[in-house]
Formats: sequence, C-alpha cells, structure tokens
Amino acid sequence: MNPVLIIRHIENEGPGYLAEFLDQQKIPHKLVKIDQGQALPDSVDHIAGLVFMGGTMSVNDDLPWIPPALALIRQAHQCGVPVLGHCLGGQLIAKALGGTVSDNPVKEFGWQPVSVCRQPNLDWLTSLPEEFPAFHWHGETFSLPPGAQRILTNQHCANQGFVLDQLMALQCHIEMTETLIRTWIKDADDSLPAPSPSVQSPAAMIREIDTKLAPMQRAADVFYSLWIGWLKK
Repeated sequence: MNPVLIIRHIENEGPGYLAEFLDQQKIPHKLVKIDQGQALPDSVDHIAGLVFMGGTMSVNDDLPWIPPALALIRQAHQCGVPVLGHCLGGQLIAKALGGTVSDNPVKEFGWQPVSVCRQPNLDWLTSLPEEFPAFHWHGETFSLPPGAQRILTNQHCANQGFVLDQLMALQCHIEMTETLIRTWIKDADDSLPAPSPSVQSPAAMIREIDTKLAPMQRAADVFYSLWIGWLKK
C-alpha cells in the first residue's frame, strides 16, 4: 500500500494520536517536515492520502510552501485522493477549495465542547455523541467552501469541521495526546491569551486531560476510521 503523507509545519505539531491510530491499523505513513525545509511532492501519484497538521502561521501569510500546498490539495481532490486537515491544515483545505480564512470572533485555547451537525446523507455521524470535548488552539477560522457540509460546530466558532467528497477539514485538534498538550503549553510560555470563556488557563487545560482526552480520542477513532476507508489503495 502507498503511504499516507503527513505534512508537519512546525516541530511541535506532530501527528500525535493520528500516528498511533495509523500504526494500529498497519497503514504506512511518512512525515514531511516543512519546518526543516523538506519539500512537498509535485504530484499525488503513489500517495494513499494527505494529512496537513497545524501551525502558528496563517494560510494568508506570504510563505513559499503555501501555494504548492494549496495546489496539491486541489490536485488530490481532482484525483480522488483523500485529504485530512487539523486546524491550520483544515484552513488550507478550505482556502484551496474556494473558502476564506479570517479572524475568529474570539481566540479559542484549551478544552471546549463541540457539537455534531447531523446530516441526512452522512450516516457515519450517528456513531458520534451529540457533543464531545475537543482541544483548541486557534485565532482564525475558515468559511465553508462551495459544496462542503458542516459536521462540527460550537458556541465560539461556527465552523469546527466540514467534509467535501473525500476531504475532511477540522478546526479543532482531535489528534492530541497528553504529551502534545503539555509540550504546547510549555512552548507557549507566557504568550497564551488571558483566560476567558473561550480560553482556559494552562492549569485548567492540564487538569482536564484525565477526563477529556479519552472521550476525544474515541471520537477521533470515528473520524479517522471513516477517513482511512477513503484511502487510495
């Protein structure tokens, strides 16, 4: 089987629980480290699927790798190669397919619940609870590109996720592990926004790992199980 290509944009935004899931399913995957100057492929040939992780930059920044990333996503869509995006990755998918990325009304950091948007033609959504905890780390958000269906929302950010054909874009971070959460908090140092209804303190984020990580990963199993069913063999 061809590998899943996972695109990393900064060092501490690795695939986390997604890599564990792919390993459990014996699905080969390869990490492309944009943060270390590794180049994106020119083609989706010999790739089973594409995953774009998060990052502190904006998709609207003038960075040399963003236009090739958008072009690769459009090529994957045209060729039926599934694409999965987390946070910045979801924003890349949205922009590549005609959506926009702009400031969210509020910054969202830490644990916040997300609600599942039931869709009559997406039966797999019934495998999810009506609401589950998710981890958030963003100040921007995407609009829905033409033809996309919203699958997740919450009170702080209307578009927490969408699907379009074999592409899945998520604003929230369902790929988190305890190690990733603790690393992000440590690396953020004092740069996190002040606590508010949409921003948790670092202490609160860590305190809630014990109760919220497991239900989020159970939900991640549903999303990732669907997505690997789309992989090109």
